[in-house]
Amino acid sequence: MTDINDPFALQDPLLLRRQPWVNGQWLTGDGPPLSVTNPATGASLGEVETLTAAAAEHAIDSAEAALPAWKALPARERAARLERWHALILQHSDDLARIMTLEQGKPLAEARGEVLFGATFAKWFAEEARRIYGEIIPPPRRGQRLLVFREAIGVCAAITPWNFPSAMIMRKAAPALAAGCTVVLKPAEATPFSALALAELARRAAIAPGVFNVILGDPPAIGKTFAAHPAIRKISFTGSTRTGRLLLARAAEQVQKITLELGGNAPFIVFEDADLDDAIDGAVTAKFGNAGQICTAVNRIFVHETLFARFTERFAARAAALRVGNGLDPDTDIGPLNNSAALSRITGLVADARANGAKIVTGGQPHKLGGLFFEPTVITQAGPQTRIWREEIFGPLVTIQPFRDDAEALKQANATEYGLASYFYTRDFARLFRIAEGLQFGMVAVNTPIITSESAPFGGTKVSGIGREGSRHGIENYLELKTVWIGGI
Repeated sequence: MTDINDPFALQDPLLLRRQPWVNGQWLTGDGPPLSVTNPATGASLGEVETLTAAAAEHAIDSAEAALPAWKALPARERAARLERWHALILQHSDDLARIMTLEQGKPLAEARGEVLFGATFAKWFAEEARRIYGEIIPPPRRGQRLLVFREAIGVCAAITPWNFPSAMIMRKAAPALAAGCTVVLKPAEATPFSALALAELARRAAIAPGVFNVILGDPPAIGKTFAAHPAIRKISFTGSTRTGRLLLARAAEQVQKITLELGGNAPFIVFEDADLDDAIDGAVTAKFGNAGQICTAVNRIFVHETLFARFTERFAARAAALRVGNGLDPDTDIGPLNNSAALSRITGLVADARANGAKIVTGGQPHKLGGLFFEPTVITQAGPQTRIWREEIFGPLVTIQPFRDDAEALKQANATEYGLASYFYTRDFARLFRIAEGLQFGMVAVNTPIITSESAPFGGTKVSGIGREGSRHGIENYLELKTVWIGGI
């Protein structure tokens, strides 16, 4: 029977774990306990045990010890474990979604969608595990053979963010395990319960002790441990550009392979021939999902001057009509920001825009619900001198600007150091290719707000990151090529 005082009220209470998962055991932490808070209510969700950096080395050592057996396991057997993990995530998706909404804040429907999306990586890379092919190269001389093997790179460290606490784990762990690597995961401090629930399901999927480990603790200390430990051959990080730069510098000392998925400043361009209804629908989706706390979320909307007034009026009305509230309420469209620092940042961005002459079309202040809730906000007349033009917003705030022609639209869209995601709407076939090729971003969505799938490469250019996750290319991040020369034949 469920405890009525339990805020989680799960169908399977054993999914709620509060200890690090290392070498097939729930460990007693030796670090200070980590308090977790529901961002919608401010209520405590309890504490999670943490490890010191010294104790975290035990997890790395366990992953190193488990590597030979997991690497040697036939690909179809690794795939079977991943497929079982996939099935268990689907089976428990309601509980996993509830955990996520309580600790992260996003509406329950979005949380469930994320859980199901995250599970697709386990299924996809289970299939890719069977397709890690080598090569036979025609030899340059008689009496020789030349082979190329693809082998697991080794022990991998993964660091994941709070805004997608399930999908980002699966997008990193699934290809690593499929390739034959072992993993030590450090999830975000704000959302540990989602990670630990996935660890419990990995245990039930018979993923061997030491193969998938989840540790919690001081982020800088653990990051330094990952970058300094000789057993770690690969680091995968999703988070801020500032932290990514630090990790990249530290990884260079050990010449570790690294994948970085960092910040974004996504443009959304509406050309004069666009379907206006579709463009408005797409902009609402691409901006306000997860309260705008997405690296691919739209920051800057550019609308052709002939459509600017109509688009702005209708888009602002849609934004103002979005229902803000607790993610557990089925009527909620937008949940809270995740933490007080995010609220302060959004408030500061609006104040800076006002000070620089921008116009607030709708919203612009903390929501009447109080706490971490903020009104969906639309701003115009905010030029390059404003912070919202230059910085990643990560909240329910967007600016709209008019443009005259294609060249101006491209110039404004590309005027950022970021290069993750971009969007545009047009019905002109020739323009489609010109703009898609001209945008300096790793991903371009045309006439759709959807920009991610397990089957497509995900990642950015410029300071938005290094490497790609997902797709058939995603597993290459966890493989090394070995050339074998055979003579005397």
